[in-house]
Amino acid sequence: MNELHIHRLDLNLLRVFDVLLQERNATRAGARLGLSQSAVSHALGRLRYALDDDLFVRDPRGLKPTPRALEIGPQVNSALAQLQAAFAPSTFDPATTERRFVLMAGAYTCGVLVPRLVERMAREAPNAGLVISEFGPDILEQMDSRRADFVIGGFTSGPARLVQEVLLTEHLVWVVRAENPLPSGPISLETLVSVPHVVIARSRTDVSAGMTIPGSWEDPDTFESILSAQGLKRRIGVTTPDTYSAVSVVRQSDMAALLPARMARLTKQSGLLRMLEPPYVPPQVELGLIYLADRMADPAMVWMRDLLREVAAEV
Repeated sequence: MNELHIHRLDLNLLRVFDVLLQERNATRAGARLGLSQSAVSHALGRLRYALDDDLFVRDPRGLKPTPRALEIGPQVNSALAQLQAAFAPSTFDPATTERRFVLMAGAYTCGVLVPRLVERMAREAPNAGLVISEFGPDILEQMDSRRADFVIGGFTSGPARLVQEVLLTEHLVWVVRAENPLPSGPISLETLVSVPHVVIARSRTDVSAGMTIPGSWEDPDTFESILSAQGLKRRIGVTTPDTYSAVSVVRQSDMAALLPARMARLTKQSGLLRMLEPPYVPPQVELGLIYLADRMADPAMVWMRDLLREVAAEV
């Protein structure tokens, strides 16, 4: 961008760019900005001229950012956030805020944590918004572009600029339907492998960021080694992409599935499932809260982080 274009650049155009990078859709961006779709398109045209780059190209899912847009996106967002902070009150008031918070999370978080989180937000921040988005292949990019504020999951690795703290620790149990022929009391490994198992496999990795999401609640290699030591082998009847799918299969079959205890207790309340303690010592599973360290300069982010900690402690 040459010096003449910098002087002509309207700060409002950067706001349009920032929201477009988050929404990837001109209509949704316009709705957030209070602009028509044509006004958004006009602003994008001016930005393209100023930056000498297309910035966004159309694809089947909406607007796809160019490499240049992805490169400058975090810096633009950070600069806008600093400007907003400079003119905003020094304190954050959840009772009056209309801030929208975005969490990336899976089925476990939605079932165990989110209901309590929504309850707390309704009391303490009634005008705030909450968006839950699923894990994708571009986790870090979504966080860098501020399209996601926090990620909740069992991550095992990540770049140094991310803070990863343990939100809660889970104990794993096996679940079967109420009419399953397995006994209700303590069971042996031989009994456990006498029925087919439902395995949850959701292996996704953000290779560019080095972030890894474990593919299952259980460690298949560890469990298989336990069975092998006893000369046993199990049969996997069904592989599902998420916990709720596994529960649905268990309810309609004589199969067994390994679930986090908090989620198992929720499903047990229906009276359709039974919980079985593993006849071995399963590893505990840690659920992490992940966020960018530099975003803790924002009082709203600090408030939401602390609220998530409190909700996790309550459940």
